[in-house]
Amino acid sequence: MIIVIIGAQWGDEGKGKVVDLLADRFDVVSRYQGGHNAGHSVYVGDKAFVLRLLPSGIIHPDKVCVLGNGMVIDPKAFFEEVDQITEKGVSVSPERLKVSSRAHLIMPYHRALDHTSEERLGNEKIGTTLRGIGPAYEDKAGRRGIRVADAMDPELLKLRVERNLEEANRIIVLYGHQPLRADEILAEISPLVERLRPFVCETSHFLAEARKASKKILLEGAQATLLDVDHGTYPFVTSSNPTAGGASVGAGIPPHHISGVLGIVRTYATRVGEGPFPTEMLDSEENIANLIRERGNEYGSVTKRPRRCGWFDAVATKYAAELNGFDSIALTKLDVLDALEEIKVCVGYQMNGERIDTLPAVASELRQIEPIYETLPGWLSDTVGITEFDALPEKARDYVNFLSEKVGVEIGLISTGPERDQTIIIGDSTMESWFSGN
Repeated sequence: MIIVIIGAQWGDEGKGKVVDLLADRFDVVSRYQGGHNAGHSVYVGDKAFVLRLLPSGIIHPDKVCVLGNGMVIDPKAFFEEVDQITEKGVSVSPERLKVSSRAHLIMPYHRALDHTSEERLGNEKIGTTLRGIGPAYEDKAGRRGIRVADAMDPELLKLRVERNLEEANRIIVLYGHQPLRADEILAEISPLVERLRPFVCETSHFLAEARKASKKILLEGAQATLLDVDHGTYPFVTSSNPTAGGASVGAGIPPHHISGVLGIVRTYATRVGEGPFPTEMLDSEENIANLIRERGNEYGSVTKRPRRCGWFDAVATKYAAELNGFDSIALTKLDVLDALEEIKVCVGYQMNGERIDTLPAVASELRQIEPIYETLPGWLSDTVGITEFDALPEKARDYVNFLSEKVGVEIGLISTGPERDQTIIIGDSTMESWFSGN
């Protein structure tokens, strides 16, 4: 069984908790795209883990984790994270963690180029985390990238760094920054590459062998569908494909071996950084946005930036469901809405006097559309920690069923708090069958 977990909105949907929950039922957990620009928060007892590069399954001592070929990896960030969770008692060894030889490395000049790119765009900046993710993917597409396998050869690493730095420094200096030196970059990177060497393997082969041995594999994406470079709110997107199709390419698994796709969806919407956000709470709804932000702790787990908050967008979520082929949905942060008297759900868009029922491709059109809302009553009672669907307030159950109807996919899991056990698994759902191992 191979299951893909996909964020259905603009990220931060709670994938970390859901992967952590499911990981106990799987043997291998693999990331397949992105870098350390997005963090997954996992809470286990009194310990909080913020995982940027490592799959959430690393918390489980008997699981093997994989960083797939579709990722871009900053060696410095990688070992900072390894050291941090090791200090919290989590064992991270080459036996438990495999790094693809075909993944690309984020170099110091990528971080510098990320800064200059945002400066160049000015008011049209993307709002990146400035960690070098985009420039690393640009080098990959431009066939200038340095893969993990390339870096294992010191002479080849030196040659590639010197060649790439010539072009990078032209841009860096043009925007008034000091040029970087190849010897300093190599002095920083080379010891990290040597430390990385024992973790490196051909991960697509490892995953193929695991599948042949009837191992259960969980594929974990970073960011989310509406940030996909092909299908998201372009150009305000990430530089990779977090969608289900990207899982096959980024992990090196044939598409027909994937058994199912799980979408992770919040009961409301958030977005970090720039870009259109049709259901964003503005002006008169600022108090509601602040309430949700504080109750939901809506601050970036990596960047600490406050997240923009908005109402649930059923149109965009249905688009994500169709694009990824969701078999089931995990609905997170139901408890955050406990304090609201009324809850809006966007069920359509209006633009130039006409109703549209799908996500426009052009960002400028997304800024112009007016959401069409239906308003549901809130339940004004505490749902934190409830583990049975029938124990939820009736209006909370009505809200969950309404979202499922509008998106067109079953809701198989409901999160009622950050802890592992603050979760509802819906009976007779696809999610329940995955939890039971069927």
